[in-house]
Amino acid sequence: MPLTAVFCIIGAMSISAFPLFSGFVTKSLIISAVGYEHILWAFLGLTFASAGVMEHSGIKIPFFAFFAHDSGIRCKEAPVNMLLAMGGMAALCIGIGVYPAPLYALLPYEVDYQPYTATHVFTQLQLLMWAVLAFAVLMRTGLYPAEMRSTNLDFDWTYRRALPRLLGAVQRTGSAVWAGLVGSIAAGVRALVAQAYGSCGPRGLWGRTWSTGATVLWVAILLAAYLVVYYLR
Repeated sequence: MPLTAVFCIIGAMSISAFPLFSGFVTKSLIISAVGYEHILWAFLGLTFASAGVMEHSGIKIPFFAFFAHDSGIRCKEAPVNMLLAMGGMAALCIGIGVYPAPLYALLPYEVDYQPYTATHVFTQLQLLMWAVLAFAVLMRTGLYPAEMRSTNLDFDWTYRRALPRLLGAVQRTGSAVWAGLVGSIAAGVRALVAQAYGSCGPRGLWGRTWSTGATVLWVAILLAAYLVVYYLR
């Protein structure tokens, strides 16, 4: 993926604040503003963070993605629409780094800042080169942390991790509720069947064999009740 690699390197140089790239202008503008306001802790923190960003985003990502050991994966170049998007952003990264005046014009306040001074360029290059040297030494001595086989999650964490866990919790809760409901209904049906069997089964009141005299008595009682209701009506 040669074009993707080139655009990735341009983005890495930009975010690392390398001279002639956009980050050299924008990041330096922020750091200089913090220093101008005499916020020392923020100034030092942002300066050290620049070296960390250079090591991680400026070196580690392009190196391990495109120039490390052969993993055996043979990828095709990115689709045209992605190449156009990456190419446009890469052009902006270089354009802003070379000629920042249009960016200054978009800012809400008037900007009078010149990033390309000898002091600033040499200071930033020293910071970046020391970060490169530290990475090279760690790699050559074997002290750099080994690669781990993993999946980097961004927004897809929502449907790779969160959504399956949520659906699993809903399924478990629904299964427990459904099992309890079905169990209650089944218990009620079994109790009803047992009661009906107790009344109408072979030994139940309505299922056992009655004597002839008892049958005649009940027939006489029912006939008498019928006659009473008939005449009272």
